[in-house]
This record gives sequence, structure tokens and C-alpha cells, in this order.
Amino acid sequence: MNRTKLLVLLLAVLFAGAGIGYWLAHVEASSAGETAASAARNAEQPRRKVLYWHDPMVPGVKFNKPGKSPYMDMQLVPVYADEEGGAAVRVSANVSQSLGIRVGKVEKAVLRPHLTVVGSVAFDERQLALVQARTEGYVTRLHVRAPLEHVRRGQPLADVLSPQWQSAQEEYLALLDAQTERGQSIRQAARQRLSVLGVPGETIRAVERDRRVRATTTLFAPTDGVVTELAAREGTTFMAGAPLFRINGLQTVWVNAQVPEAQVSMIPQGSSVTARAMAWPAMTFAGAVVDLLPDVDVQTRTLRARIVLQNAERKLAPGMFVSLEFTGKAAAPQLVVPSEAVIITGERTAVIVVREDGGFDVADVTVGTEVNGKTPVPSGLREGQSIVLSGQFLIDSEASLKSTVSRLSSPAEPRP
Repeated sequence: MNRTKLLVLLLAVLFAGAGIGYWLAHVEASSAGETAASAARNAEQPRRKVLYWHDPMVPGVKFNKPGKSPYMDMQLVPVYADEEGGAAVRVSANVSQSLGIRVGKVEKAVLRPHLTVVGSVAFDERQLALVQARTEGYVTRLHVRAPLEHVRRGQPLADVLSPQWQSAQEEYLALLDAQTERGQSIRQAARQRLSVLGVPGETIRAVERDRRVRATTTLFAPTDGVVTELAAREGTTFMAGAPLFRINGLQTVWVNAQVPEAQVSMIPQGSSVTARAMAWPAMTFAGAVVDLLPDVDVQTRTLRARIVLQNAERKLAPGMFVSLEFTGKAAAPQLVVPSEAVIITGERTAVIVVREDGGFDVADVTVGTEVNGKTPVPSGLREGQSIVLSGQFLIDSEASLKSTVSRLSSPAEPRP
């Protein structure tokens, strides 16, 4: 029985040894075949001259032979002669995709500057009308008794009595029936005197029509608007030149907006404005920039812009806040790039350009003001060039390794 077991064990060992031998022979044959195939491929490709090896994580050190990096747990990477004199950096298609590198184009476009700020509504001072007395007198009756009342053009404001106006009316009335040429000339001079003294035209025409002197004279509103100042009261006297009423029109209003100093060039005089008020969320008000006041706030570094808004329906009132959207005049077509392509370091402004051979270069550019995600590029690029939109800093890091971007110190001498 023991002899039978021993015989079985020996047979098992023999079969196992034969299997291992066969497997080793197969592996060696496969390895030799792969080595031969690799050698054949290498023989078919042109030999590339290696300048040095480097560790991508330590760009300041060069090595003159391959091996493992003393700094990182990774193999040294060769730098070839044909790469050194070509593009700033090369990235394979697979690596570009894994890094998320996106590419765009330099194109020509027409940009319209756009800016949004907040401003406050004020009276349009150009629509101010002042009602004042040119002679002494006193107020006998007020028709408008409270400030900020709305008035219409031709609406009675107050009845006043002025002795000088009364005597001038009597003189004019006495000359109304003059027939001689000299009398008519004096009559015309008397009528002119009434106008110079400030007698309303309605009163002069009433004297001519009724042939009697008006003891009191009614003052009328010269324009539509709001009584912003009421200096007259019933029974009070007034001196010559004293203002009695100030009336501001509301057909248009001013909006004073604080514009950042760096963005003043986006809203030249005459540029159009669209305004929205919280009080009327469903309405928009059209306007234009009439002036940029030459007074910079030293604290906020802003400049005050004066905007005129149309307010025919009198919806806007002084003191309201409105949101203003400025749209400047369209400029001539110019080269633009997506704003995400621009790299601003503080010392330089650059864009990474895709070369025709698949490499990348760093181009210094000058830029204008961004508008809707587009940045003008007056110099440094040409129309149709391909540029990198994302992954710039990974490429820029590799470009710095090859001294294209001069932000790093000079590389050390090669080490053995």
C-alpha cells in the first residue's frame, strides 16, 4: 500500500515539473518576440537626440542620464533637441483631453460697452421756472397754498397789488385812443413799459379789451410742474426782485449716478441709458448721458454722471433710486478673445497660443475693457489664431520649465 502511494506522488511531481518547464519556455519566447518587435519599431523610427533628463516637479535641475528622480518617486523625463527649438511646450492629444484643455479662436467683433449702476432721481434744473416780482407790492390772494402741488401752464398762482403796475396801466389806458403818429409811438412805449415791469400779458390784454385798470394782477404758472418753493403768503408784502414761486417741470428728470473711475470711458456723453425703478418694476425709462461732472470722489474713486430720463407720465419722483444700464456706442470691429483666455499676472498680460505643429506659445498682449465675456486685444494676436481657453496654468507651468515665461531663475548646471 505504501509503495502505491509513493508511486502516485512521484508521478504528480513529474507532471508538475513538465508544466512549469513548458510555461517558462512560453514566457521566454513571448518576451523575446516583444523585444524583437520593439527593436524593429525603434529601428524604423528616426533617432531623436536627448538633450537632458529632468523631473517635471523640480524644473530647475537637469540630469545627463535617465533614472529615477531623487526628489519624487517617478522616472526622469527626457527633453529632446527638436522640442527645445520648437514650441514652448508640447502636450499630446490624450493628455490635453485629460487636462481639460479647451481651444478657441481670435475673431473680429463689434463690442458695445455695457455697465449697470444705481442712481438717485432729482429735478431737471433746466426746467426750472421762477415767478418773481419786479416791483414792490403785496399778496391779496393765494390760489396755490402748499408746496409740491402740481400746477398746469396758465393756472392762477396768486393775486397781487402793485402801485407801480397800477400807474403804468393807467398811463397805457390813456394812450389807447391816440390817433396821431406821435401818440401811437408813445402808446407803444407805454405798453413796452408794462412788459418790462413784469405785468403779465393776460393783464395787458384785459386792459385793452375792457378799457379799465386792474387794481390787482393775477400771476399765472409759466409751465407745467411742481411748486418746489412757495415764498408768498396772503397779506405779505414783497420787494422788487423777490422770488414768489419756484416751479420745476417733470417731463424729464435728472439721475445722478456714481460711476467707478476705471469705467468712465464706457459711458461717453450721449450714450443711451435704460432705467428701472423699484416703484414701477414693469416699466423702463429711456434716457441718455448728458454730462460727466469733473469732480472725483477721493474716498470712493467715482465720478458723477448726469443722466436725463424721459418722464412724460410723471412716474419718477425726486429721491427715488433707479437701476441704470448703460449701453455705449458701438465701436469699429476689433480683435477679441474670450475673457477666460487672458492671463493677468500683475506684471504682464498673456494669452497661450496653439501652434500649427501642436505646441503652445505664450503671447504678450494688450487688452481693453471686457464686454459680455469678450476682451478686446489691440495688439499681440492676429485674427484666426487658436488660443487656449482652459488649462492655461498647467501649460504655463511647463512653459516656465523651458524658460519661455521668464518668471523662474536660471536652471542649474547638469548634474551627473
